[in-house]
Amino acid sequence: MTSDLPMLDRGAGVALWRQIGAVIEAAIKAGQHAPGERLPTEAELSARFRVNRHTIRRAMEELEGRGMVRIEQGRGSFVAEDVLDYPLGPRTRFSEIIRSQNREPAGRLLRLAEIPADARIAELLEIRSGRHVVLAERIAMADGRPVALGSHHFPAQRFPRILALLREDPSITRALAESGVPDYRRRITRITARMPTAEEAEVLQQSRSRPVIVAEAVNIDADGKPVDATLTRYAAGRAQLVVES
Repeated sequence: MTSDLPMLDRGAGVALWRQIGAVIEAAIKAGQHAPGERLPTEAELSARFRVNRHTIRRAMEELEGRGMVRIEQGRGSFVAEDVLDYPLGPRTRFSEIIRSQNREPAGRLLRLAEIPADARIAELLEIRSGRHVVLAERIAMADGRPVALGSHHFPAQRFPRILALLREDPSITRALAESGVPDYRRRITRITARMPTAEEAEVLQQSRSRPVIVAEAVNIDADGKPVDATLTRYAAGRAQLVVES
């Protein structure tokens, strides 16, 4: 965005934040900022437009709500990129999906623990409530940006080695193969949307005013027995779910 910005019309009856948003949107559409590029800070924009930072923040939040920019907590505002298509089929593998769209997949294990299953997880895994499950919580990224936060639950009694296997190698596919499940497929996925918790927004590097897509899924082995109950939260501004028949 150039320093030669148009003057705001303070007597036009149009809110200043709306005028500022229109200027920033026009600059993006004119190609002055590439997709993914970081925009000037609130302080810089406040000085250029001669308004307070609250006015700038309101303009940026409105642009984010319309999908023009994305706001990452602690990092700033960025021009929104093309939304990633994430197909949900019988065999959904994150790395394969990301690479098929010419992006670089990555992931990081955030938490690994053995915990009692709550009623919902027990129902999905077809075990008794309170039975121990291995929880693997992971952040999945494309080109270095968080796309999804997944909480995987494996029945601990059936897979007594999976906790140790995941500590050595975070690949769920390889851990299940080592545990006697060479292949698995998705039996069902339930999709909803809600506003993120503070923790989810921080991990996904997005505003709490932007929703997350929530997918509850069950993966089964060749005999139809559940091997994994997963709750995944997708950053709605970076991914759209595509349901395959």
